[in-house]
Amino acid sequence: MDKSLKITTKNLDFYYGDFHALKDISLDFHSKQVTALIGPSGCGKSTLLRCLNRMNDLIPRSRVQGEVFLDDKDIYDPNLDVVALRRRVGMVFQKPNPFPKTVFENVAYGLRVNGIRDKAYIANRVEKSLRQAALWDEVEDRIHDSALGLSGGQQQRLCIARALAVEPEVILMDEPASALDPIATQKIEELIHQLKELYTIIIVTHNMQQAARVSDVTAFFYLGKLVEVDDTKTLFTKPQLRKTEDYITGRFG
Repeated sequence: MDKSLKITTKNLDFYYGDFHALKDISLDFHSKQVTALIGPSGCGKSTLLRCLNRMNDLIPRSRVQGEVFLDDKDIYDPNLDVVALRRRVGMVFQKPNPFPKTVFENVAYGLRVNGIRDKAYIANRVEKSLRQAALWDEVEDRIHDSALGLSGGQQQRLCIARALAVEPEVILMDEPASALDPIATQKIEELIHQLKELYTIIIVTHNMQQAARVSDVTAFFYLGKLVEVDDTKTLFTKPQLRKTEDYITGRFG
């Protein structure tokens, strides 16, 4: 077993009702690397992301076939604790979604849900997570103010801090900068670079330049299939397949 392997999917198929959204996806995600999932809208990128922490379980008439392993354990094992899985595999969504609570309570939320009551421990984790999300210096004086008063970029970093607070091993990011301006986007990208020292990160992005800037490995999807995967520099400069080249050069998509 490759020690650096964190998540692997084997012959993964996913259906929304009769719609076959993912077709036979076998893909490896390595520890402390950023993997970017690219491809046109509706190609299955976000569906795959949500298969990795079983968020798709919440969708009526959806079903999954094949296997997804996290550290060698099948996450679709019927005996698996899904709450524990989502603690290990955190998620940051496309639009910032802070709770209508204080900055502090947003970050502390997951800790409290997991039954932690130690005030000193919670305060320490909140500060550490905000520092990791490069937000502490901007909110230190507003920690007990509503999170809804933060800018869009700050709210998204707050959502990242909220994900980090429960000490996950993997962070899934579904177009985390698509709703942000260029300066806020740059901060999120810088943050991804820092976080990969500690976490395995999988990011869905429509932005090819962003994929090229932030990721170590890029996987190109089209119509529910994995077309090509390679280290990012190789995929963007010498793709193996014509379809990949056509997509990254803007001929379609």
